[in-house]
This record gives sequence, C-alpha cells and structure tokens, in this order.
Amino acid sequence: MIETPYAVRPMEGHGAYNQDSRVQAAGLKPVVALLEEAARTAPLAPAPEAIVVADYGASAGRNSILPIGAAIAALRRRIEPDRAINVVHTDLPDNDFSALFATLAKEPDSYLTTDRAAFAFAIGRSYFGQIMPAGSVTLGWSSWTIQWLSRIPALVPDQLQAIYSRDAAAREATRRQAAADWRTFLASRSRELKAGGRLVIVTMASDDKGDFGYAPLLDAMYAALQDLVADGLVSEQEFRGMVIPTVGRSKAEFEAPFADGGRFEGLSLNHLEIFPGEDRIWAAFETNRDAGAVGAGWARFARGAVFPTLASALHGADAARQAQFYDRYEAGIAARLAKSPVKMAIPLAKMVVVKES
Repeated sequence: MIETPYAVRPMEGHGAYNQDSRVQAAGLKPVVALLEEAARTAPLAPAPEAIVVADYGASAGRNSILPIGAAIAALRRRIEPDRAINVVHTDLPDNDFSALFATLAKEPDSYLTTDRAAFAFAIGRSYFGQIMPAGSVTLGWSSWTIQWLSRIPALVPDQLQAIYSRDAAAREATRRQAAADWRTFLASRSRELKAGGRLVIVTMASDDKGDFGYAPLLDAMYAALQDLVADGLVSEQEFRGMVIPTVGRSKAEFEAPFADGGRFEGLSLNHLEIFPGEDRIWAAFETNRDAGAVGAGWARFARGAVFPTLASALHGADAARQAQFYDRYEAGIAARLAKSPVKMAIPLAKMVVVKES
C-alpha cells in the first residue's frame, strides 16, 4: 500500500476547478430533486436551534450553488424566515477556500444572496473521519467526491487508473480500499447526522456492465503523459508514481454495507440509482462540429479534476516546472482527443442515506 493520504490531493488554485467543472455540473440536475425532497421530509428540531446543512467535498463552490440553494429554499418553506440555516462546506485543508467564499459572495444565485438567514462556514478536514459534532447535521450533500480513495492502495504499472489496468493485484487492492473507504465514510456521517437526517450523494459509478466510463480520456491522458516522459519533462520514476485514486463503484458495491438487515451503523439506503451522466462537451460538438473544442473541453476537465493529484508525484518541482507540466499535458490531451472525437460514457450514482431514529 502506498501511504498517500487523501489530504495530499491539492487544487490548482485561483478558482481553476470552478472554470473546468462543466461535466460535473451537468450531473447535478437529476439529483437536485432528491435533495429538495430530503429537505422537505427530514425532521427538524424546534426553534431557535439552527438547522445545519453539510456540504461534503465542496471544492471551490461551483457545484454547491444550485443544490444547496434548492435545499435551503425547501427548508425555508417549513420554517420562519429569520431562523438560521448554517451551511458548513467541508474539504481538505489545502482546498481553494478563497475561491469558495468568493463564489458564495459573488454568484447571483448564491444562497447568501437569496436567503438573509443563511450563513456559510467551512471546515478543512478529510471526511474519512468525523468532522462535525455528533448529531448536529440535518441535511448532508456530497457531489463528485466520494469516488476519491483515502490513499493509493497500489501502483498501476500500465495505466493511470486501476480499473483499466491489466494488473489483477492493482485492481484487487483498489477494490478492497474502495470497500473500506465507503464504510468509513458512512460510519463518520452516521455519527454526525441527527436522527432522521438525510444525506444525498452523487458520485462516479460503474454501470450494470461494469463500465466506469471515460476510457478514451484515460487512454489519451496515459499517452500524453508518455510523451512528456519522452520529452524529458517527467522522469520515468515520476511517471510510474502517477496514479488517479478514484473508483466507480457498482450498485452492488454501494449496497454491500447495508446487506445485513438493510442497516449499517444506524443508516439505511433509501434510494440508489445508477444513471448515465450528460456529456455536454459532446452535445455541443453535435451542433458545432468543432473537434478542437471536444479535445479542449475534456482536457480542461482532466486539468481541474486530476492534474493536481498527478503533479504531486513530481519530485522537487518548482512553480515553473509545475506550470509547464500543467500546460503541456493539457495541450497533449486536447490534441489527441481532437483527432477522433467521441461521446464519453459518464456512469453516475445518486442515492439517499437516512439516519434511523
């Protein structure tokens, strides 16, 4: 096992993730209705106790604006206009919290703009442990984040991601780590949720055929990285240490902790659905036939989502080399994908977890 904790996954900063998260944003729309329903049905403590909404894995805030705003509007219809709703955005200590608070302050649809009794807070800690007071959370939200593993369980000799590797040991180590991390995440949220509290999740998944999706992107990323090795920007040793520690769990893997009587750590899985996410980049291509835009769009997605993780394997890289890595790698991926534009499979899972009374 490679002792690479989840907390080393840095962000590029300066709001980069917000600029490169169109793919993630498209996957939110089918899940917002679940969050609104959770806000309508979760038991509420009597006033004047504040209602706590937790945003697990907030990143720079772009994917929190719409769902959290919808949840607050649903809650507000049940309570007094001046009753406090505290929104706690959580992410890793090196998250771009400045971009998060700038987004909340400047976006016209921000809940800070639309609801005068909603208040924003932030916690910089990994969610692979309890990060909120016990029994404090009424409503939880997590988007595009629990696919990240707590550590890299094994190096992958022939790919950037274990799911597409021919190495059986790497695939099995990743499967075991994913199962353990899912249980750890759930157990931590169980301690934080109030009785009857709801947690709504959207995350990467594998479909009923075991397809994780993104195969053309990952192939382009691996080949473009080999080009950087050949050009001398990345060493062979650095290349071999680059792994993307994310997974797409199957329906059965999401359900596994709840197999014993439908409960796990006081939680029940009340809704689970695997569904195909929208490829907005391909939808635009069908209209404009701009192959270069397809390559550029997916390269930007990769840059915002996983370049920081891969760049952490660069040994002693100064800011100039880091910047060169980002820019040349993005350009290489974009060029490869532009040659043969394809629609990307984007399997996603949406679910609702409830803390039993």
